Amino acid sequence: MTQAASMALESIGGSRKADVHKHSMEIHFILGGALVGFIVGATGVGGGSLMTPLLTLVFNVPAQVAVGTDLLFAAVTKANGAWAHARRRNVDWAITGWLAAGSVPAALATLATVREVGLDAKHFNTIVSHTLGGALLATAFALLLKEQVVALGRRFAPAPQATLALAGAGAPGVVALGADGPVARPLPTLVVGALIGALVTLTSVGAGVIGVVALFFLYPQLASRRIVASDIAHAVPLTLVAGLGHASLGTVNWSMLGSLLIGSLPAILLGASLAHRLPERALRVFLAAMLVFLGSRLLYS
Repeated sequence: MTQAASMALESIGGSRKADVHKHSMEIHFILGGALVGFIVGATGVGGGSLMTPLLTLVFNVPAQVAVGTDLLFAAVTKANGAWAHARRRNVDWAITGWLAAGSVPAALATLATVREVGLDAKHFNTIVSHTLGGALLATAFALLLKEQVVALGRRFAPAPQATLALAGAGAPGVVALGADGPVARPLPTLVVGALIGALVTLTSVGAGVIGVVALFFLYPQLASRRIVASDIAHAVPLTLVAGLGHASLGTVNWSMLGSLLIGSLPAILLGASLAHRLPERALRVFLAAMLVFLGSRLLYS
């Protein structure tokens, strides 16, 4: 066999090995998307709390690429949930609007800061990993302390008469009073939105559990379904803007995004259909423990 023929065969063999490796990774991402999708559908826990750690710690994806890809993943998956809640009229658009008024500018400002500072890939990866670890620990505590936060919110919530008086006086803290409680408290809601916007842009975590718990504190009289629906609706523009911003920085893997969506979308429906059969409290404790473990790994890696 000539040297040229030998080199050609080696090239073909290498190409086939690369294709096998590529297809293997695509299957891994599809299965990972299915796992996270099922858990999200069954528990309602935000996908970013699970997807980004899975990509970084299990699949060894650079943290900034995992965050950027997961943000667009969240935009697609949450859009479906927001549409379903909007059809049932569960979304409080005043709350959603004030959250977005804080979060979207904060996301743009965070992206602009990252671009302006011009961190190299190694330092950017370190900052994102450590911030993500802290966000996962905060999410774990939010899962475990949800009832206590709601009770604290009810303790400090303004009385209905006071709320009506503030609304009538045009105070910035309260707009009006609806059937389920205060319809909107613009200033604190905008501040919460801004904090979530910066956190989500850096870590893809915060628009789910942390956002819901913060809303429970601000609106303890509001029905749970409306708080969850408003938070999901707010997450759509936030994750879309932040995800597209990451795409402009080159930190989105489009092939991986497609594989994750292929696995997750049907799994979310399956998880949602089985949610009523699963022990909600036990699942919450298990997820919190898992998030503490993952967060600690990221912080001390």
